[in-house]
Amino acid sequence: MSVGIEAINFYGGVAFLDVRTLFQARKLDLRRFDNLMMVRKSVGLPCEDPVTNAVNAAKPIIDALSDAEKKRIELLITSSESGLDFGKAIGTYVHDLLGLSRNCRILETKQACYAGTASMQLAAGLIAANASPGAKALVISTDTARATLQSSLEVGTGSGNETPMSYAEPSQGTGAVAMIVSDRPDIFELDFGANGFCSYEVMDTCRPLPEIETGDPDLSLFSYLDCLAGSFQSYCERVEGADFGKTFDYLAFHTPFAGLVKGAHRNMMRKSKVAPAEIEADFQRRMTPSLKYCVQVGNVYAATVFLALCGLIDHAQLTEPGRVGVFSYGSGCSSEFYSGVITRSSQQKLAGMQIGRKLEGRVGLTIEQYERLLVLNREWVFGIKDKQADHASYADLYDRQMLGRGLLVLKEVKGYHRTYAWS
Repeated sequence: MSVGIEAINFYGGVAFLDVRTLFQARKLDLRRFDNLMMVRKSVGLPCEDPVTNAVNAAKPIIDALSDAEKKRIELLITSSESGLDFGKAIGTYVHDLLGLSRNCRILETKQACYAGTASMQLAAGLIAANASPGAKALVISTDTARATLQSSLEVGTGSGNETPMSYAEPSQGTGAVAMIVSDRPDIFELDFGANGFCSYEVMDTCRPLPEIETGDPDLSLFSYLDCLAGSFQSYCERVEGADFGKTFDYLAFHTPFAGLVKGAHRNMMRKSKVAPAEIEADFQRRMTPSLKYCVQVGNVYAATVFLALCGLIDHAQLTEPGRVGVFSYGSGCSSEFYSGVITRSSQQKLAGMQIGRKLEGRVGLTIEQYERLLVLNREWVFGIKDKQADHASYADLYDRQMLGRGLLVLKEVKGYHRTYAWS
């Protein structure tokens, strides 16, 4: 049985900030800007949260299904580091707002940026078991950045005493990827069983409190590189003859920032004794397409590896089916290297989601607008009991980017329960 991604879509919000502008405002070392290889970062409005991101990513996919197909969604998994409740899954809201059948399992996964891949693989295993022939799973990775104005200014004073985490803010994005996993892998057909794993305990980055994201970024970079090598070695133990430089037509990696992906690719190619000039050419050919959207959005956590896959599918020069090597990493840490096949038909189907056009439709923020949003977003911290949304406080952005577009927005919190409306 063929198993994989039947449909996929990304929602990256309605606003962005130029990363160089942020570097200059925070007085960060511009010599590190080029190494980051980021262009823009998506920024959420106060009326957006992990639920709105998830639904806005999933709705175009669900709307394209027939009623009969929609009823075959028997599993909904949301993955997030930005949960709204210690017990209640984000998916319960998503399930209701999308009008899915009550004959559906709902659960939520958490393991940093790896959780999206874990959810997809769990769904694929259920589909492959064929216990319910024709069943589908809806898998959504959704997150919001946790940077606040206070924390940003504390680490970006320009005093020469910035902590390493001050360089995380330029790469933090917001958004969601939604996908249907089924036995009709029109987008991405998994090489089922071709998986390599590498996981161990490490305190590289973490969220010890709901509104704090901290850790040791240098340790995280080393863990990322270590896990790429370790998970690919594990992949080779399952897939006879696998070769990093020759087996895959394309590569799509979890992309905290594009510079890390380039360094990871270079490290793996050097292990294969490839000349420097050939490494750069290989990077441009096999990896650059996967970075097209990531450099415009930033790190969207568990969704990022699938954003890379979307970028690859939309920008690869496909004349025949191509095998993709995928690397997923989550701090803490868990990682997996797996593979699958994309085709020209994958491109034709994904083109209907118009991801690139929607990203270009975002509005660019000034640093003053961005910092105002950080202050307003701070009012919607974890654990709110009662609060009414006030679009008037950022009407210049809401009226221009959301009003009348039919996007889901947060309306109010009453007795801890969130209610939503269509813009």
